[in-house]
Amino acid sequence: VLKEKKIPFVLFFNTREVNSNNPNYMTWDQVREIHNSKIGTIGGHSFSHEYLVNKSEREIKEDLEKSHKDFLRELSFKPNYFSYPFGEYSSAFKKIVKEFNYELAFGQHSGVIDKSKDLFELPRYPVNESYGKAERFLTLLNTKPFPFKSFKPENKFITKFENPPKIEIEFFKEITNLEKINCFANDGGEWSKKKISFIEKNWIKVNLDKKFTTRTGRINCSLLDKDNQWRWLGFQFIVDGN
Repeated sequence: VLKEKKIPFVLFFNTREVNSNNPNYMTWDQVREIHNSKIGTIGGHSFSHEYLVNKSEREIKEDLEKSHKDFLRELSFKPNYFSYPFGEYSSAFKKIVKEFNYELAFGQHSGVIDKSKDLFELPRYPVNESYGKAERFLTLLNTKPFPFKSFKPENKFITKFENPPKIEIEFFKEITNLEKINCFANDGGEWSKKKISFIEKNWIKVNLDKKFTTRTGRINCSLLDKDNQWRWLGFQFIVDGN
């Protein structure tokens, strides 16, 4: 469908599985076909697709180096775009990805890209067997970005002592109707609406009632703007030890 409609796309994959010749995965010949097309771009997704955020700096670098060797051997190039395995990243992992000369990297938190987003914490919406209905897809296409000036805490990889995190979001003054913002989080093991406190007119605190009980903690905020269109902003935390 993408080829027929000439819709550009990025294919992220970990190279270990392609090397294995597993019939459930693509082959390098199939990857080359996409690489040589006019609409497909190849992106990095590590070598092993393991929980790299829990690994040491040396182990992360060794893993990324292996994937780069595979790309150079099979495609004669190294990709410019990266997608974190499981969407998990930390400040340290981001730094390593930059050192490997990637231009940008995607997490697995939902939202729309705009110029305020960190190029190494870009959001992406899941569209799959669980979240792939046509109605939802059309809603996503019509969702507007939700620009913000700053977010705390900066590091999305937190310890059990930092759980729950103290969330502060500062928005640009151009964002209006901020008093109508709604934020939801899965702290305590289930999704619920969170209380919002205003530090200043465009600076809010999202109050989490409980600790994140799973490895992945998520926060999603939405706002219906003056044009009656939804703005959407998502964040993902990884709790070490959960």
